[in-house]
Amino acid sequence: MGRQVRRFSPHQNAKVFAVLMTIGSMVFLVPFMLFTFAMAPGHQGMPWFMLVAMPLMYLVFGYVSVGVGCWLYNTLYPYIGGVEVEWSDDA
Repeated sequence: MGRQVRRFSPHQNAKVFAVLMTIGSMVFLVPFMLFTFAMAPGHQGMPWFMLVAMPLMYLVFGYVSVGVGCWLYNTLYPYIGGVEVEWSDDA
């Protein structure tokens, strides 16, 4: 049986997505920073503040983009319908 998602909570979804984006960026950013500093002569690699700035940028832009996306979905839902999902209670 198909059901439609009527509304996405912009704040909750944006908050979760922003935190996941920040953690996900750290998975790639930390090894990249270590590699850059190891290979750059005289520490000419990426500045250390980027280790903080980049995840914060992911946090902010992830939050804003998902918040806007949820708002847009909620606004357009009455006109175009929602995302359909199939639900099963079988374990």
